[in-house]
Parts: sequence; structure tokens; C-alpha cells
Amino acid sequence: MTNAVTPLRWYAVLAVVFFGILPAVMVTMLVARGTTPGEGWLLVIGGVPLVVCAIILLFRGWGATADPELADRLFRRCMAFVAGADVLMLGGNALIRMAAS
Repeated sequence: MTNAVTPLRWYAVLAVVFFGILPAVMVTMLVARGTTPGEGWLLVIGGVPLVVCAIILLFRGWGATADPELADRLFRRCMAFVAGADVLMLGGNALIRMAAS
């Protein structure tokens, strides 16, 4: 019998890195340089705590090897937080840019 949590574990790591941390850094750099019009810093204030929660859930799921169901729930919740942060930061940034032009 194969362990169904192992691929989910690696997908959660990739999601946190590529869809959580990198977009947070990109939007933060846009806000710091002043290239995002309007209130772009509100997106960072809302998105970074979601990414931090996703990282915490990732580590909790990584440590929950004894209970695969708990690890599965934690990894799925982690990826949901990453998706929410991604939509908030990148989607919000796109909406702000469209409204400004």
C-alpha cells in the first residue's frame, strides 16, 4: 500500500515556495519601489500573514507523520492559505493596476 501523504507533502512545499513566498516577495518589492499605484501595501499586510500561516501548517503537517489523516488535512489547509494569499496579493495588485490606468 502506498502512502498518499508523501506526494501531497511535496506539493505543499512547492505551493508554499512558488505561490506563497515568491509572490509575497515580488509584491513587497513592487510596493517598496513605489511602482504599485494606490494602496498596494494593504495587499502585503493581508497576504503575508496568510503565507506565514501556510508555513506553520506546512511544518505541523510535516511533523504529523504518525497520523496520515491529520497530515492530509494540514497540507490541504496549508495549500488553501497559499491560494488565498496568492489571490489576494497578485489578484489585488492586478485590480489596483487596472483601476489606476
